[in-house]
Amino acid sequence: MKKPARPTFTRRDFGRAVAVATTALGFPLIVPARVLGADAPSERLRIGQIGCGRIARSHDIPGTFQTGGVDIVAVCDVDSTRTRDGKALVEQLYRNAGRAAPPINMHQNYLEVVTRKDIDAVVISTPDHSHAELALAAVLNGKDVYLQKPFTITVSEGILLRDAVARTRRIVQVGSQQRSWEQFRRACELVRSGRIGGVRRVEIGLPIDPTKPDDPPQPIPANLDYDKWLGPAPFAYYTEQRVHPQNGYDERPGWLHNESFCLGMITGWGSHHYDTLHWALDVEHSGPKRIEGRGVFPTNTVWNVHGEYHVELVYPDDIIVTVSDKFPNGLKFYGDDGWIWVTREGTTTSSDPTSANAKKLPPLDASDPRLLDEKGVTVQLPRSTEHHADWIRAVRTRSQPIAPALVGHRSNSACIVSWIAMKLGRPLTWDPQAERFIDDEEANSMLSRPERAPYGAHNFMKMHRAQAYGT
Repeated sequence: MKKPARPTFTRRDFGRAVAVATTALGFPLIVPARVLGADAPSERLRIGQIGCGRIARSHDIPGTFQTGGVDIVAVCDVDSTRTRDGKALVEQLYRNAGRAAPPINMHQNYLEVVTRKDIDAVVISTPDHSHAELALAAVLNGKDVYLQKPFTITVSEGILLRDAVARTRRIVQVGSQQRSWEQFRRACELVRSGRIGGVRRVEIGLPIDPTKPDDPPQPIPANLDYDKWLGPAPFAYYTEQRVHPQNGYDERPGWLHNESFCLGMITGWGSHHYDTLHWALDVEHSGPKRIEGRGVFPTNTVWNVHGEYHVELVYPDDIIVTVSDKFPNGLKFYGDDGWIWVTREGTTTSSDPTSANAKKLPPLDASDPRLLDEKGVTVQLPRSTEHHADWIRAVRTRSQPIAPALVGHRSNSACIVSWIAMKLGRPLTWDPQAERFIDDEEANSMLSRPERAPYGAHNFMKMHRAQAYGT
């Protein structure tokens, strides 16, 4: 088996990456001139795409391109085949639009993209375990970011990234695109307007991912920088089952089934539904008080994310939230005066798993159709018709997008503490202000994870501080 090359992410690389930053405690506001110039609204934003796999091709690249007023000028992936295919896709989008494509550079190292002074913003569509490091590097280099959900893979990473975004005043849109779907906004407005009276409980249904026996080691493809792909995760032998298909983009990639890179559907789709829950309950800057859960975790080492599970959370006002794979995929809010149901009209891609009891359900429904009447709705939430377009709007106006970093971190944290409860199988008490469990050090130890040097958000920040202070 071919061994991965030595890491190429060196202190010298890092010095280039953070040359625009000053100190670890006070990040500068770096805004490209074309964004804040007098004629900025008429100028095109230059975008770098980091990650060129399934979700980038089906969602992020087309979504960003179609917003108008932008040019995708760089594509990057640790798999050079995917970088090449990403460039070809972008060029095809320009041809389809009847426009000449700008020069599009290909990169295999994300640092080359985030340090480019001619790029205004980046879209990050990579595996979950790499989100924090890449987004942190981007905001420290003055880039606005569209970041695929979940926000991060640990709570400690989320705090680090959230705080960096606040200090740098970057515009970060988390890919919680349900906020840009009408039925979810309407459901949240109805619930927050008291249409079903006081909310007593909520049911959230999510699908689960399958597992299968471990495939044996395989030679590392010449086109894949496997060491960079692993990033902060522990070293593990290469097999296509662990990473992504070497041919095609329709198949669900293996990393979505492995806990080193993803926590499973509790964060995969949970980050969407928990976000809708927080939006509806008006707890976007807070979280649950108590959590208890159980889950089935496979014993094999490659596809080992959770299977069947059941989680109960207690939110402010003692609202009971039950999350289970046994419920239909969506959210059902129960109040004193009835219930409101909301779901997607379909899956994101044809390869997404479905609930065991999946059936055709209306995107928005209620115990009484009159509960859905728009008349008398007192709470009006921000409106967005396309998630990437809302991000571009926010970049241009320097205003908050519909799913900003702080909100994305809180909804993702609720997912992660649910996963921790599933792992431990005992009741946990969560302090949403301190963002720690009360009197449970084992649970608190799971709010972070070791990082394989030199990768990871915390290692990146250590190198940033060393660079800033010249040590």
